[in-house]
Amino acid sequence: MPAQNAPIDAALAVIRQVQLNVTDVLRRVQGDALETLGFGPSECPYEIVASGSHWRLRNYGDKAAPRSLLIVAAPIKRPYIWDLAPPISAIRYCLGQNLHVYLLEWTPASPNTSNAGLDECTSAISAGVAQVSTDAKGSKPYLIGHSLGGTLAAIYAAAAPDSIRGLVLLGAPLCFQAKENQFRDALVSLVPADLSDSDPFAGSILSHMSALASPGTFVWSRLMDAAFSITDTRAMNIHARVERWALDEVPLPGKLVSQIIEWLYRENRFCRGTLKIGNTMVGPSVLSVPTLAVINTADAIAPLESVKPVADAMGPDKVRIIEYPGEVGVCLQHLGILVGRQAYAHVWPEIIAWLNSCG
Repeated sequence: MPAQNAPIDAALAVIRQVQLNVTDVLRRVQGDALETLGFGPSECPYEIVASGSHWRLRNYGDKAAPRSLLIVAAPIKRPYIWDLAPPISAIRYCLGQNLHVYLLEWTPASPNTSNAGLDECTSAISAGVAQVSTDAKGSKPYLIGHSLGGTLAAIYAAAAPDSIRGLVLLGAPLCFQAKENQFRDALVSLVPADLSDSDPFAGSILSHMSALASPGTFVWSRLMDAAFSITDTRAMNIHARVERWALDEVPLPGKLVSQIIEWLYRENRFCRGTLKIGNTMVGPSVLSVPTLAVINTADAIAPLESVKPVADAMGPDKVRIIEYPGEVGVCLQHLGILVGRQAYAHVWPEIIAWLNSCG
């Protein structure tokens, strides 16, 4: 009987995967509609200088810059949230501060690349760091990441601290202790424990799960932000551009999603020092590189509690925390540090000053 059911089960699995892919397509169509209204990204020119099966390394130029900065993009959605438009672009800001900027992006998952997990992502960052160091004639880069991009950057930094000058984490959760973060607890309760790690995971499903886990963050606060921004043309422009980005869904590797949910969110392995990357056990005790963490106090996704236990374990001589209160006109507070006007006026100068202090 099981043998007879196998073809049926396989067919149903294909149908379910097609349905999930369609949800991504439908959300991208909505995003395309916003882009036709003028709210699409306006990115800096770049060239691809290295690539792998599931990643590409962008080089934004200025080889004469004395220091290099490697951005690790989050594996969720497209990386142009770092470069939405000239007035709201972390990449342009850093280029203006005489930094040679690179960005490691993750290509959309396919059936052939869905088996990329934390090991493979760490190896990709290692390859990116090696390429940047080669371009800079052996000079080590700084590493920076936002959200889960920052989480991946921290995991790599713990595995290879001697390869970089410093680490900057922007709204990047590192600690997932139960009952300390409502978003973490709700997400863990919603996501099934038997996720497939062999199929692509539709980005829109993760978006829907996040909205269910924290409707205040992903639904109501967005509506309130739109209402508060309605009399401010620049704020509404930013809000609409972020909404367009949020609809630009891409599939993620099933293995990566499964490991993030199980090993990080459920088991809190990095904070506990029990996360094994390759043959190396990583955690706060081996994260010895100088680290700056920026926390948006209005952000429920990566609150202070998601970073402070790791910072406390590292010690004040290795890590500094900057608290940013968030602002109106950013659509999602989790993205405020990348798109907020007050963030660029007050927080980014502190980030650059900290990088300068690292040598």
